[in-house]
Amino acid sequence: MSSRLPLVVILGATGSGKTKLSLELAKRFNGEIIGADSMQIYNGLDIITAKATKEEQSVAPHHMIDVLDPHDSFTVVQYKKRALEVIENLYASQKLPIVVGGTNYYIESLLWKILIDDGEFVTTPGILPNNDHELSSEELHKKLNEVDPAAAKRLHPNNKRKILRSLEILHKNGKTHSELLAEQLSANDASKSGGGLRFPNSLVLWLQCDQKILDKRLDDRVDSMLEQGLVKELLDFHKTYNEQRISANKTPDYTKGVFQSIGFKEFHPYLILNEEERKTEDGKAKLEEGIKQLKMVTRRYARKQKKWIVNRFLGRQDRQVPPMFGLDTTDVSQWDENVSKKATEIVESYIMNTACAYEPLPKLLTNSTPNNEETSFVCDTCERVFVGDFQWNIHMNSNKHKRLERKSKNKKLKIN
Repeated sequence: MSSRLPLVVILGATGSGKTKLSLELAKRFNGEIIGADSMQIYNGLDIITAKATKEEQSVAPHHMIDVLDPHDSFTVVQYKKRALEVIENLYASQKLPIVVGGTNYYIESLLWKILIDDGEFVTTPGILPNNDHELSSEELHKKLNEVDPAAAKRLHPNNKRKILRSLEILHKNGKTHSELLAEQLSANDASKSGGGLRFPNSLVLWLQCDQKILDKRLDDRVDSMLEQGLVKELLDFHKTYNEQRISANKTPDYTKGVFQSIGFKEFHPYLILNEEERKTEDGKAKLEEGIKQLKMVTRRYARKQKKWIVNRFLGRQDRQVPPMFGLDTTDVSQWDENVSKKATEIVESYIMNTACAYEPLPKLLTNSTPNNEETSFVCDTCERVFVGDFQWNIHMNSNKHKRLERKSKNKKLKIN
């Protein structure tokens, strides 16, 4: 592996210009692009998932895009293994790897060494002796609490996938999940979140944009998607993959594969109408509601991405974090000066191992600490379980909890 070529990661909220910058850098530095988007990895729904067009993909080779069928399940471990193989091959060919996407856990799996790799300890995912994997999530959580109470405390009783994973690790490896974590956390470069950086010579380019302008840009992008044929894409996809399921009285599953895409389930009430019903006032209203919902969830998702970037990179004091450089995409007329030129100079300084003219963004000087996920909390008032003190404190200070708590106290006073 080259000791000079960095791993370039381009982050930013949806609609911030990640694709544009990735193509410019790939063309300038003989690079290739690795997608880190959990929806673009599937075939189909090109418009709604905002994939790079075929013309854009012809500018530079793209990897980890359009590699799965819509119904396929795909874990972060599977993604990591395939993407790391691509990165190693690119380094061997002296080509710059450029990771682009907005799926947080995909990106983290590449940047940091994962503490527990399912592939090392689990050979038959989802399978337990005596068909215990068919038990309910609550029953499995009780079993986990018996053999590994520390792991059980870290997991929500409804998170069956992660509960199964912890039980599988014990079954296959003979050690509990907590024991393995304790061993790996003793490494010098490890933190509570995971191991050290996988690629020490990595850097992050964060495309930043004023929120109000980004909101407008996202709304305009939805309108552009509609002009590109978004509704037809959704109708065709629905006809191919969902109609048979619905006719068999099975509920469409929007929790698997590409069906999780933002925008698909929002249009469900419209998609299930027949052709004549879609032409009615009710049908048109359902379409407009779908468009409204798509714009809303897209704006909400962009805010969520920004929070993740701040919390996981700038707000962490307990682990190694690659240098992160902010690039302002608010004024697109200044793209060349504020984004292209700056990004090119930063990447070039890393490739040439020379001093960078730009300072990375500073860590946030806060008193906050990362979420302590060692303990779960039960709110009897709201009948909910929370993992980690961060989520617990948010809940306890929420208006909904306080309102229910007041109602509960008033009921007790009336009874007494």
